[in-house]
Amino acid sequence: MGLQKGLIQVYTGDGKGKTTAALGLALRAVGHGFRVVMIQFLKGARETGELNMARHLSAKFVIKPMGRNGFVDRANPSAQDINLAQAALKEAQRILDERACDVLILDEVNMAVSLGLVDEHAVLKLMDGKPHDIELVFTGRNAPASFIEKAHLVTTMACTKHYFNQGEAARTGIEF
Repeated sequence: MGLQKGLIQVYTGDGKGKTTAALGLALRAVGHGFRVVMIQFLKGARETGELNMARHLSAKFVIKPMGRNGFVDRANPSAQDINLAQAALKEAQRILDERACDVLILDEVNMAVSLGLVDEHAVLKLMDGKPHDIELVFTGRNAPASFIEKAHLVTTMACTKHYFNQGEAARTGIEF
């Protein structure tokens, strides 16, 4: 049992909810018996609600944090950040080549490209080589125009108001 037709989706914009939307799609897919893999480009293995949920939910939902803990220096990304992001892209290609899932989510891949950690053309090549029956989902701010053009669905999250701007810190179970 798998997808008859897999499309490409992009969740981007400066608003909250891009990863959350992809997780909602993952839950729905697992509920129908599909296998889902989420590769997290800029996130390390620290305990998050989504990692805990996936571990308890089903063997059909795997989240692979492949970044490091902490933030990438936007002005001068480290060699470690570049190497980790490139390894994440290689892992995505391996998963597609092996058809190891029905839905592949590349969480924060848009930002990885925006920060220069992975090459936009390498990601476009991955998109072009995607098997016809695997859904491919990209999240993150700053999706390149080429991703938006190639995708079948693009949702832009807009931030109208955010409590971070009012001094509220990230909260366990809500932001991570």
